[in-house]
Amino acid sequence: MSAYFIANIRVSDEVECQKYFEEEENTFSKCNGEYLVVDKKPGSLLEEWDYSSLILIKFPDKDALYEWYDSDEYPLVLKDRALAANYDTVEAKIV
Repeated sequence: MSAYFIANIRVSDEVECQKYFEEEENTFSKCNGEYLVVDKKPGSLLEEWDYSSLILIKFPDKDALYEWYDSDEYPLVLKDRALAANYDTVEAKIV
């Protein structure tokens, strides 16, 4: 069953954020992850939306998602994320 990594993002530095996206993709693609959504201006159905971007990454299953997230490589790119933006993230699966 597919698993998804969802991130709501408050970007503070576009250049650093793009660097993070590129480095992040190199790490999760090794676990068969793929971007489904990278929206830099998502619309909101609510009056308030406290984020500037949204990403959705699909993995073949929950094990692959955690293989990426807990990998030795991924923490190395998190430094760029901290410079670029604040993220609120969740893991979800289709039932």
